[in-house]
Amino acid sequence: MDQDTPRHMIVDIVRRLQEMGFNHGNSGNVSCRISGGMLITPTGANSVNLTPSRLVHVKSNGDPIGGVPSSEWHMHAAILRAYPAANAVIHTHADACVALSCLRKPLPSFHYMVAAFGGSDVRCARYATFATADLGRAAVEALEDRTACLLANHGMIAIGKTLEAAFQTTVKLETLARQYLMGLQVGEPVLLPEEEMARVGKRYGNYGRGLLPG
Repeated sequence: MDQDTPRHMIVDIVRRLQEMGFNHGNSGNVSCRISGGMLITPTGANSVNLTPSRLVHVKSNGDPIGGVPSSEWHMHAAILRAYPAANAVIHTHADACVALSCLRKPLPSFHYMVAAFGGSDVRCARYATFATADLGRAAVEALEDRTACLLANHGMIAIGKTLEAAFQTTVKLETLARQYLMGLQVGEPVLLPEEEMARVGKRYGNYGRGLLPG
């Protein structure tokens, strides 16, 4: 793949995430698989200072080319290595996802659209220190058969076959997390049973497989 195309797409997605309030300041990071490794946002990146040329190429062996990668590059590399069908990874500190992750709760089957992530819930990964290889392992575990997960006391991860698919999954997860938390304020949301989630998942065409078409 021509590196110029994903470079511009990553910059655009970083801008869109910040405009939507999903990331603030320098929080969050975005990566995309390329031949021989990945492109990832540099450390300290935000929608104001990021340009296509500042994106860092991290080789498959972990060596960076062209700058200092995001401190979370270990996590992105681990996810792309573990899930060959995924070509993009988005990590944000979106408010509702962070709140739910601090409760260390998964996003359960309170709404049928949860099945769009590949199963009957969106798991919350076990806690691991930020910017460590262990956080990457925790994320890989939680993403099995899913397109997204929460990171305990931290934020969220979305993956996709394309950057746009990962972005849309990010938006969907934050929206549902916010709606679930709103429901918790007035009572305990009624969860859909596993058999219904399986039926819905089959309509999406991804139940238990995680990655969506596109």
